[in-house]
Amino acid sequence: MAEKVVLIDGNSIAYRAFFALPLLNNDKGVYTNAVYGFTTMLLKILEEDQPDHLLVAFDAGKTTFRHETYSEYKGGRQKTPPELSEQFPVLKELLDAFGAKYYQLNQYEADDIIGTIADQAGQDGYEVKVISGDKDLLQLVTDRVSVSLTKKGITNVDTYDPSFMEEKMGVRPDQIIDLKALMGDSSDNIPGVPGVGEKTAVKLLKQFDTIDRLYDNLDQVSGKKLKEKLENHKEDAYMSRKLVTIERHAPIEIELKDLGYQGYQSTQVSHLFKDLGFQSLLSRVQEGGIEDESEAAEPFPDIKVEVVEDFEDDMFTGKEALVVEMLYDNYHQAAVEGIAIINESNKYVISMNNAKNSKGFKKWAEDDKKEKWVFDAKRTVVALMRHDVNIKGIQFDLLLASYLINPAENHHDIPAISHRMGESKVKYDEEVYGKGAKMKRPENDNDFHEHISRKADMVYKLKDTVENELKNKEQYNLYMDLEMPLALILGRMEHRGVLVDQKRLEEMGAELESRLTAIEKDIFELAGESFNLNSPKQLGPILFEKLNLPVIKKTKTGYSTSADVLEQLEDQHEIISSILMYRQLGKLKSTYIEGLLKVINEDTHKIHTRFNQALTQTGRLSSTEPNLQNIPIRLEEGRKIRQAFIPSKENWVIFASDYSQIELRVLAHIAQDEKLIEAFREGQDIHTQTASEVFGVAKEDVTSEMRRQAKAVNFGIVYGISDYGLSQSLDIPRKEAQAFIDKYLESYPGVKTYMEETVQEAKQVGYVTTFMNRRRYLPELTSRNFNRRNAAERTAMNTPIQGSAADVIKKAMIDLENRLAEENLEAKMLLQVHDELILEAPEEEVEQLKEVVASVMEQTVKLDVPLKVDYSYGSTWYDAK
Repeated sequence: MAEKVVLIDGNSIAYRAFFALPLLNNDKGVYTNAVYGFTTMLLKILEEDQPDHLLVAFDAGKTTFRHETYSEYKGGRQKTPPELSEQFPVLKELLDAFGAKYYQLNQYEADDIIGTIADQAGQDGYEVKVISGDKDLLQLVTDRVSVSLTKKGITNVDTYDPSFMEEKMGVRPDQIIDLKALMGDSSDNIPGVPGVGEKTAVKLLKQFDTIDRLYDNLDQVSGKKLKEKLENHKEDAYMSRKLVTIERHAPIEIELKDLGYQGYQSTQVSHLFKDLGFQSLLSRVQEGGIEDESEAAEPFPDIKVEVVEDFEDDMFTGKEALVVEMLYDNYHQAAVEGIAIINESNKYVISMNNAKNSKGFKKWAEDDKKEKWVFDAKRTVVALMRHDVNIKGIQFDLLLASYLINPAENHHDIPAISHRMGESKVKYDEEVYGKGAKMKRPENDNDFHEHISRKADMVYKLKDTVENELKNKEQYNLYMDLEMPLALILGRMEHRGVLVDQKRLEEMGAELESRLTAIEKDIFELAGESFNLNSPKQLGPILFEKLNLPVIKKTKTGYSTSADVLEQLEDQHEIISSILMYRQLGKLKSTYIEGLLKVINEDTHKIHTRFNQALTQTGRLSSTEPNLQNIPIRLEEGRKIRQAFIPSKENWVIFASDYSQIELRVLAHIAQDEKLIEAFREGQDIHTQTASEVFGVAKEDVTSEMRRQAKAVNFGIVYGISDYGLSQSLDIPRKEAQAFIDKYLESYPGVKTYMEETVQEAKQVGYVTTFMNRRRYLPELTSRNFNRRNAAERTAMNTPIQGSAADVIKKAMIDLENRLAEENLEAKMLLQVHDELILEAPEEEVEQLKEVVASVMEQTVKLDVPLKVDYSYGSTWYDAK
């Protein structure tokens, strides 16, 4: 079997990928969509073709030998977008990682490099495959050389051999040059013969075979106008033929023997993919790469690790890096596999079992004068508290520092951060533990001890570099005064958990099941038959064929029965509202009732949610396992789920304190809008005030509908809503929605000025900031794509508002924790849900708590408008409303 040679037209594929895919960028703001598209195509080639020889050819520059023939060659092309230009160095870095050769030659195009190698390789008996988006390369097709042209997207191609060409295009490979000479090519500014398109050119070549015979027999051409065009543009046709002819004897300095391809090393490619943010492609390289024997044998210099069973005081210097290693993501359930402690002279590893029984370890861990540097302070606090070790003295958290520096980055594990910082002396966890169901501690303890020690070593080494970067970006105070103290508070809240009345949850599940059965029966009666309510394939024909409801939207598999479709049909038939209610209650039962029952801790009977502090780009906290911020409250059945959340002690209550309209107050302060500031200072209802302004009526004449619409505009402005978004929210035409927005901005000129100035400043510096200098980078503000640029502008407007509100709530949590301790109150914070803090407290502390919580939350920052807090309490979270 002949060896296979694959030749890739690098520029052509990169261009195709760039324009086929939406703009993507990594945490450094580097665009990666062309590289991503190219990579998917390359992986497909390597998986399917398994080439023995591989080359990616690039154009060397704008000027080629063809410009000597025709100075306007490619003259009509637009300048390469900078978003694409900056990706070519990244693309070559990627090819290096894959071990793939690439080449370019001054004065020649990628086509000429490919043509020269393909011609020689074909003659020498190799099987050659050329991949491009350019039809010019079809002239290279022979029995030995095939050309794959991209169609839609990048990986979808048509592969041309001689027979397919004749069938598809009606010409032979050797006629392609003459075809292009006659029809020209506007993309390359090749004139051809005006008025001769592809159909006419094919017809002429079928009749005369070549351009030479055509001009030798011009009198046989039918059609006077066509004959005149051919005659008048003979020179253009022959010049065009010269321009489109690929040079097959280019003076290249590489030979086929230089292009041998041995495969790629998955470790090296995986590292680059993580830096680029290509997480979805990781599994393909881990399965398809060859093992890096040199790296597997000795990836890094030796590291000396001492495994200990106990600690003495003199083993610590007072400045240690610490990694508490848990293999699994759900660290409330996961066991600690081991602990690595690093200082400037020693590297220690201890098992959790030995650590919790070690007086030396506990004494060091709980000494706040001993400085600890960790990765993920919150996780570290939770892990050790589960073993009765209350760690103190944490002064550095690599996770939080990395998050503040790169808020758009999705991966903040130690290896990923290390690689971004130019350090590569630590493996990714999946290389050591495997992933998914295969994840486990390595059988060789030395491998495990070495890995966690290297991770701790990276925390130790990167501290100064990362802190300096925070200082350079004026974010060190945000890090030290807000995020670090909050991480320790959140850790204690996670460990504390919230007590759940399991029996009440089970009762609610039974109640919902009964209601679902009754609704299902009603639906079947209205439909006149039984069917699978959860199957769109069965529901669609019932609604749109049997009941003859108007078809709103179709999908590939049939009628759409999505929520937005059903909502449009709600007034058409009573069955629709029943179906919508069935779905809502079904989701409540499966997602929330059954979901919550699954995550109740067997030992504590509590739910220990996880607060994500290093996730959102606005700085807001989120929660997972379970997401307690997402319990639905619009439906009464959803609100009732909160009845199951109760205090952990008898004669205690749940106390809820909620900021009132904090984002609108932040907007008033940031925008310095006089009307907004005055309205809040005077305690006016801001939605009534806005309705009065927008509708031009007195406040006493504002109707409930006017206020509802004004409320949507108020909050829409905060979230950067578009005319389309507001039209959907209010169910009004887009033109009317835009008029609302325009009137709002006319009424509040300070807000309009803020928005315009914020966007302009963000375009200059590339980011926006919050009160406390949290940054959000917005590279798409300069995008050529209108929709992407517009979305980035809206984000630039709303992030300082949402982010500053998040800063305020976080600071309030820190201040409240300190104040509760100062007042010697037993009350404890349990949850943060959006703008609300949930506490539990003894009944006798409630009166004092009212004053303490309100004063702390309202005075945590000084704004030009007052912060206002509403509070309530009761025997359950539901009752605290």
